[in-house]
Amino acid sequence: MEQMLNYASSYGFPMVVAAYLLVRIESRLETLAASINDLAQIIAEKL
Repeated sequence: MEQMLNYASSYGFPMVVAAYLLVRIESRLETLAASINDLAQIIAEKL
């Protein structure tokens, strides 16, 4: 937590929040992309 405060003081609070959110959401975006690709394949097979 102390390291996050140091980053916030060095880089600015909005930059630290944006970086934190990007790191947290990255795995969810990868899962979403894989699900969309699977759905596209299933739809293509049905047509």
